[in-house]
Amino acid sequence: MSKEAPKKRTAHKKLGTLSAEEQLRAAREIVRREAAGVWKVSYRLNSSFCEAIKLLYTCKGSAIITGMGKAGLIGQKIAATLSSTGSPAHFLHPAEAFHGDLGRVHAHDVVVMLTQSGETAEVVQLLPSLREFGVPLIAITAARTSSVGRAANVVIELGDLEEVCSLGLAPSTSTTAMLAVGDALALVMSKMRNFQADDFARFHPGGALGRKLSKVDEIMRPLGECRCASEALSVREVIVKCTKPGRRTGAIMLIDKSGRLTGLFTDSDLARLFEKRDETALDRPICTVMMEKPTTVLSGTRVGDAVALLALRKFSELPVVDKKGRPLGLVDVTDVLGLKADAEADPSTERAAAPKKVA
Repeated sequence: MSKEAPKKRTAHKKLGTLSAEEQLRAAREIVRREAAGVWKVSYRLNSSFCEAIKLLYTCKGSAIITGMGKAGLIGQKIAATLSSTGSPAHFLHPAEAFHGDLGRVHAHDVVVMLTQSGETAEVVQLLPSLREFGVPLIAITAARTSSVGRAANVVIELGDLEEVCSLGLAPSTSTTAMLAVGDALALVMSKMRNFQADDFARFHPGGALGRKLSKVDEIMRPLGECRCASEALSVREVIVKCTKPGRRTGAIMLIDKSGRLTGLFTDSDLARLFEKRDETALDRPICTVMMEKPTTVLSGTRVGDAVALLALRKFSELPVVDKKGRPLGLVDVTDVLGLKADAEADPSTERAAAPKKVA
């Protein structure tokens, strides 16, 4: 007797009983309730927060962030934020600590312990060792009366927070509050350290963010790779003189006798001369047809500001000059297409292209 072939599983599981409208209503309510919890915590912050800042600011070693489960995941993010904003920090997993990682803790460090209940077994068992090492302990927990709260030098109390999951059990509001307090510690510390965009750029050299914070000198096409000529030459002479191998920019930088940038002549300018059938213009000084006093940026300008200017003014080329107005190189839009697209989509582009950045 042949067995029936097993039924194929449907490609799509049933999405449950909530309609799209109900899903959105539930999602918005969850976000609002978590926001309300964080709002309450903001008003609970007191002098203990300042004491924690003092311990971290005067720390000669590293801030060691520890926590178990979801609080531990939040701790990893807090450690990363502290490190990226000028305060050395790393995460210590409570379970791994008992298998050798306690060697990462030194007397000059400060430990920040995350636990809403203050009774999490894995973090509570760390307390005797931390006490033996003599490291200060900052607790971010619900109440100072818990085991962790009583052992800590400083307690930032979150208070009773209602978790927003339907069972009221899954860490949600509490971990969101821990993250907000951790961000507050890191960012207040960065202000105290006078952490600037240049410092941020040093710690974020990769990716689009790193490129925006770098200097135009690092990404511009250097003068030796650019087309540059005297403004006194004719258009024809400049075109012949400025032949460059490889990928070239669409603009020729023109300079006066002192070497200062006085104008730009682009491929579009040349095309317009041909469209007008003005062949005599080819033998006139290029200064008579060039774009005078072009917009430039100074050496040392951040790439993000230069890209914002390209997006705002709809330029394709942006000369980089020194303080005397002499050209050093050129930022071509094709070299920063991804960043320019971001700038064009950003409503703050006009603010980013600050006039003080333009020479």
